[in-house]
Amino acid sequence: MNIKKICCIGAGYVGGPTMAVIAQKSPDIKVTVVDLNEKRIAAWNDENVENIPIYEPGLSDIVASCRGRNLFFSTEVDKAIDEADMIFISVNTPTKTYGVGKGMAADLKYIELCARQIARVAKNDKIVVEKSTLPVRTASAIKDILDNTGNGVQFQILSNPEFLAEGTAVADLLMPDRVLIGGDTTEEGQNAIQKLVDIYANWVPKERILTTNVWSSELSKLTANAFLAQRVSSINALSELCEKTGADVNEVAKAIGMDSRIGSKFLKSSVGFGGSCFQKDILNLVYIAKSYGLNEVADYWEQVIIMNDHQKRRFGKNIIQTLYNTVSGKKIAFMGWAFKKDTNDTRESAAIYVADDLLSERAEIAVYDPKVQEDQIFYDLDYLESRSADENRRGLTVTNDPYAAADKAHAIAILTEWDEFKTYDWKRIYDNMLKPAFIFDGRNLLDKEALQKIGFVYQGIGS
Repeated sequence: MNIKKICCIGAGYVGGPTMAVIAQKSPDIKVTVVDLNEKRIAAWNDENVENIPIYEPGLSDIVASCRGRNLFFSTEVDKAIDEADMIFISVNTPTKTYGVGKGMAADLKYIELCARQIARVAKNDKIVVEKSTLPVRTASAIKDILDNTGNGVQFQILSNPEFLAEGTAVADLLMPDRVLIGGDTTEEGQNAIQKLVDIYANWVPKERILTTNVWSSELSKLTANAFLAQRVSSINALSELCEKTGADVNEVAKAIGMDSRIGSKFLKSSVGFGGSCFQKDILNLVYIAKSYGLNEVADYWEQVIIMNDHQKRRFGKNIIQTLYNTVSGKKIAFMGWAFKKDTNDTRESAAIYVADDLLSERAEIAVYDPKVQEDQIFYDLDYLESRSADENRRGLTVTNDPYAAADKAHAIAILTEWDEFKTYDWKRIYDNMLKPAFIFDGRNLLDKEALQKIGFVYQGIGS
C-alpha cells in the first residue's frame, strides 16, 4: 500500500504545522487536517493566510503554498478517515482534572474517542500514528480498541512524537535534530514504519530518522521534555541563590555552559517556563512513576514543577515587596502575555500567575502583547477562578499600544522575551511613568546599564 492520502485528526499546535510541512515536502500526497472545532477550521481556511489560528514564523507561507493543492482543512472527520491510508492522531491530552490521577495523569478520553471513531469508520487497512504526547503503552490501548471494535480491518500503530518548540516550530520541522518513529517488531510493523520513514525522507536525512519499539518512542517524548524543563528549573533555582550572594546568574550560566559535558542551551534564567508540554509531560511522568511504586523517581521529577511554580510566584512577590509592600491601586504594565516569543500560545504562561497574584493584591494591570488577543488573556485569568470575570476586567486592561500600557505606570514587568521590546524608546516610556520608575525584567532581556542611565530602577532575574 503506497501512502497517497493522509488524515490528521486535530488542527492544533502540532497537527496543523506538521501536516503543512508534510504537504509541502510531499506534493504527491493529499493531506487533510480535520477538527470538530468549526471556528478553528474556518481560521485555517481564511482567505487571508495571515489569519490562520497559529502564529509561527514562516508557517503562513507554507500553508499558502499548499492549501487547496494537496493540503486541506475540514470538519468532515468521517470522510477523511475513510479515505486515508495513514491517520495521525494529534488531539489534546490535557492533565486530568478529576478522578484517579487528578492533577498528574494524562486525560486520554480524546485519544480513545478518536480510536473508536476510526474503528467505526474504517473499511480498509490503516496505519494509525500517535502524534499527541502520550504516556507509555498508550499504543497498546489504541490497538485493543481498533482490533476489537473494528470491521475486520488490519491496523498498524506507530508512535511519532513531535519535538518541535513553539516559536521555532517551522525550523524544527524543516531541519529536525531527529525524527523518532516507534512501531511493532513484526514484519507488518516494520513495513508500516518504513512507509512513514519514506515520507520524512523527502526532506530529512535518513541518519536523523530513528526507529525504535513503540514503548521507547512514547517514553522518549516525555523524557526529552522532562530533561529540558529540569535544566530551566535548575538554573532558576541558582538564580535565587545568586540574588542573595551577589553572584550573577548570567555569568554562572556562561561559565557552566562552556563545559562541553553540560552545554549552553536551556540555561537562561527567567520568570519560569510555560507552554503546553513541559508541566503536563513531567506530571505525567510523575504519575507513571508513582503507579509503578517508584516514589523516589516521582519525587525527583516533581521537584522540577515545584521549583518552576516557586519561580513564578516569587517574581510577583518581589514586585510587591519592592513597591513598598503594596501594589494596591498601582499600575503595573505587563510587556508580554505569551509563554515565549514568536508564538501566540499562552498555556501555562508565567504572566497568568504573576497577574493573578498582583490582582489579588489589588494592582491595576495593563497588558500589551503583539500577538495574543484580549479574549485569550481574559480566558486565561477566568480559568483560574481566583475571582469573578467582572473583577478581572476591572483590574486588568489590554491595549495594542505598549506606550499606552506604560503610561503613568509605577512599574513594568517583562514577561515574554519579544525582540521588539529591545527596540522601544525607553526614555519616552520613562518620562511618562510615575517616579521612581521600576522595571522587573523576568527574561533578562533588556540592557540594564542603559536603562539605569535613563533613570529606571532595574531588577533582573538572578543578579
